[in-house]
Parts: sequence; C-alpha cells; structure tokens
Amino acid sequence: MTQVASGRIGLAPMEGVIDVVTRDLLSADGALDWTVTEFVRVVDARLPARVFLRHCPELEHATCTTSNGTPVHLQLLGSDPDALAANAVHAQALGARQVDLNFGCPAKTVNRHDGGASLLRDPDRVYNVVRAVHEALMPLGINVTAKIRLGFDDKQVALACAEAAEAGGAAHLVVHARTRREGYRPPAHWEWIGRIRARLRIPVIANGDIWTLEDYWKARTLSGCTDVMLGRGMLADPWLARRIKHWQRTGEHLTETPWAARAEVLTAYAQRIRMHLPEKIVVSLLKQWLNQMRGRDDEAARRFIALRRRTELQAFLDGLTPDIQEDISPRQEVAIEMAESPVIKRCSQ
Repeated sequence: MTQVASGRIGLAPMEGVIDVVTRDLLSADGALDWTVTEFVRVVDARLPARVFLRHCPELEHATCTTSNGTPVHLQLLGSDPDALAANAVHAQALGARQVDLNFGCPAKTVNRHDGGASLLRDPDRVYNVVRAVHEALMPLGINVTAKIRLGFDDKQVALACAEAAEAGGAAHLVVHARTRREGYRPPAHWEWIGRIRARLRIPVIANGDIWTLEDYWKARTLSGCTDVMLGRGMLADPWLARRIKHWQRTGEHLTETPWAARAEVLTAYAQRIRMHLPEKIVVSLLKQWLNQMRGRDDEAARRFIALRRRTELQAFLDGLTPDIQEDISPRQEVAIEMAESPVIKRCSQ
C-alpha cells in the first residue's frame, strides 16, 4: 500500500449512538472533517426549537461545531417536501450551517411511516424532497446534502435515485453501499458506488464496511471516491480516522490502537453522560460500544466477556482499567457467549 492523495472523512449519523458526546469524543483528535447528527424526524409541521437542540446541541455554538471545531451537519428525515423545507429554514435560523437529508435509514418502523430508505422506491420523490429543501435554503446560503442506499429491495433504481438527488440540488451525496433489504450484511458493494460516481458531477462519498485502513483503500479503489464516511468502524476503533489521515500524510501505518486509548474513550463517555442518564442506561450504552470494539480487538473482546454481567457503573469502569486483569474460565466464557448480546440501535450508517 502506498501513500494516497488526501480525502475528507465524515462521521456517519447512527440513531441512538452518535450523540453530542460521541461526536465530541471521536472528533477530538481533529482527524474528522465533519460529523452528522442523528436524524430529526419531520412529519407535517414545523418542529419546536427544543427538538433541534436536543438532537444538535452544537446549534448553540455560533459555528455549529464540536468543541475542537469540527463542523456538525443537521440531518432531517421525512417525506413531505414542504414540511422538510420549512424545518430546514427553521434549523438554519437556529444556527445550522448545512442540512443533510436521510434517504438511507433501513429501520422498519421508519420505513413503514414513509421515511428513510422507503423513498428510494421512487426517484421522483427523492428529487421533490431535495429540490424543495434546496430552493428553501439557497437564498440563505446553506447547502443541502443527501445520504442514500443502493435502493430499497434491489439496485434497479440506484442510479436514478442518485441522479434525482443531484438534479434536486444536493451539494454532495453519501452512498451506503447496500440496499435496504441487505441491511448491514456484508459485503458492501463499493463498485456500485463507483457507477454512481461516474454518472454524477457532484462529489460522491463512499460509506459502509470501512473498518480498517485496508478497507478504506479498497473502498476508495473500487468506488473511485476521494471522500469516505465512517460509522461503526469509528466505534470499533476510535483511531480509525486518525490512522487514515496519518497514512494520507506519510504513507506510514500507525501502530494498533492500544487498549488504554479505547478505555480512555469509554471512560470519558461515561463521565460525561452519567450526570444526565440513569446508571443502568449508562452501563448498557458502554456495553454496546464495547461490543462494537470486541470484533476488532482481542483485549476488547476479553473485557466484554469479563464485564458483560456488571450492572454497577463504577464496577464497570474499574474493569476497563488497563492494569486490571480478571480471569475467566473457558466454561464461564462459553456460558456468557451463549447469552444474548446487546444490540446497538443504529439507523443510517
């Protein structure tokens, strides 16, 4: 692998996972170029300011950025063009500097209520939504962007949906390299993103299954995209964006992310949210995050098994300490692994 030209890296929105604290922690090293909020669900009315501020507290900052200055884009989800346009204008008045539209959420509840990936059945609906929001924001100097999948049940209209988003006025398009039916099952079809990129004039950003530096290189090679968006990969390895940027600059590989760095991120997350959520929920969220890490790191896997039954926050945090060792017999390990694993709630990565 050789050095490659620089490209931008975004942090994907994941419902119930990428909140204000997560965005701040994962962008702290400056390796991310932008982040996107969890979606704000729009039905048929203009939402009150508190809804936008709950999803995007960064609106209270003059620049709508994380604490280190990484831009935060506000994402809207819905199907009513007029309602989405009105809420986009309201978001701009509250401080949004860029609005993203969600056409990728695969959640059944969202799709049943005519949101997210359900609109990918009809490219005209994608066009109408993007166009309405674009025309509302253009006089205000704000861009609208969009995020899609490769279709709902199949890829037959993937290119048409991408072209519809561009024709509607999207400034860039993020493409998750699976259909809604495929969910998050591998493989990601990066070559299909390449077909879309070849047809559009606006920037196309590759998303889906980028877990490692090698995955990043493959996604860029097969899609032809310079820019990527990371989701679960950043939870599994908080140094992933840093690792990519370091390679872009130097052509060198960073060492593996040490357990101490992973534990530091988890502990910082707990310390920042424990004042706002019940202890039981904080522990559950930590387990969800550690569950993402364990698939890519042996020590994270060992800690997950050791801490899986812990319910007290302090005991859980003590178990993250790098010099703490806890022996588990093979019989105990098998019994724990047979229990139901926590499921991370995610939507549009």
